[in-house]
Amino acid sequence: MVKLHIDPESPIPLHSQAEHLLRALIKAPEYQSGKLLPNEVDLARDLGISRTTLRQAINKLVFEELLVRKKRKGTKVAHPKMSLKSMNWLSFSQEMHARGVVVKNYELHISWVLPDEHIADFFEIGTDKKILKMERLRGDTAEPFVYFISYFHPRIGLTGNEDFSMPLYEMLENERSTIADLSKEEISSRTADKFLANKLEIDTGSPVLFRKRYVFDQEDRPMEYNIGYYKADSFVYTVESRRNR
Repeated sequence: MVKLHIDPESPIPLHSQAEHLLRALIKAPEYQSGKLLPNEVDLARDLGISRTTLRQAINKLVFEELLVRKKRKGTKVAHPKMSLKSMNWLSFSQEMHARGVVVKNYELHISWVLPDEHIADFFEIGTDKKILKMERLRGDTAEPFVYFISYFHPRIGLTGNEDFSMPLYEMLENERSTIADLSKEEISSRTADKFLANKLEIDTGSPVLFRKRYVFDQEDRPMEYNIGYYKADSFVYTVESRRNR
């Protein structure tokens, strides 16, 4: 437990002492797991400093992306931004496992829907043929940070009773003998509407990373149409390329 004590007689400025204490405090397991820091009024009182001095220390850590403020919620430890590499042909579970992140499914919904024209055109089927739709809200053990919607070609033969807790492409290969071989992606930015904001626990209008993925099997046949909405403060998308010689 970090001892919250500031020495008013020290030559070290009060805000620097507060910053040093905060750096030690946020390493505690409970704050690394998502617990909110004590509110500024209480913390300033416990430290015996003004709220303005405390806020100066907090602002420094927010600038360094060690802390993040949630409007009307409080201040918490920021999650390290995870890199999604364009050359990585991995499912989300495999991407996160490679980075040592334990994935948690907060929601999983399976339904049968009629595709819109865009999805039907990609699958080369009619809009009158129902396809399986999977929605998943996923994150780490502290909070959700991505909302996925996947549509699957009826050729795969999914029933909806498969084990979707497995890495997706591993499950498709093992249970449906369908191997994902090629991914074509589009990346853009969006602002969260009320629905997305509620799912990702962010404010309406907050930026989100929008990734659209077209997945093909080994015979270059379309198999999955996937869209993902990522918390913008949790991810950075990197592109790795090599010049042809």
